[in-house]
Amino acid sequence: MLTELCQELHNWFNDGEVVTDSFTVSDGVISLPFLQDGQYYRIVGSVFNDGVHQYDVSSSLIDETFYGSVWPMRIPQSVIALSKKIDTWVSANEKSALSPYQSESWGGYSYSLKSGSGESGSFSWQSVFAKELNRWRKMQ
Repeated sequence: MLTELCQELHNWFNDGEVVTDSFTVSDGVISLPFLQDGQYYRIVGSVFNDGVHQYDVSSSLIDETFYGSVWPMRIPQSVIALSKKIDTWVSANEKSALSPYQSESWGGYSYSLKSGSGESGSFSWQSVFAKELNRWRKMQ
């Protein structure tokens, strides 16, 4: 969810430091001596591993050698907590969020479709958490 969250925010919590080089992932692990254990980082330019990962925490990267970039990230704990909150919401509401229907009835069967935005319209994690997301949002 952190990859999608950072993409939605247009904020990769990076101060401009980008390391571009040839990197090798072997046995699910990548060696990045410029990162601290537990630090989040973004991979760009990989065939299999693009996205946000946490360094040395149960690595589950796919083995490959690639020429690309690694962006060290400094994600605030409040954003990580928000990401977990969104994950929980998505797990509980995924079916409703994907449905085009706002309501359905049985008997004489009727339905109404979602329209517009906000609570009565778009039912996505982006709309539900919009106020909390805005604090961290950057312009493109």
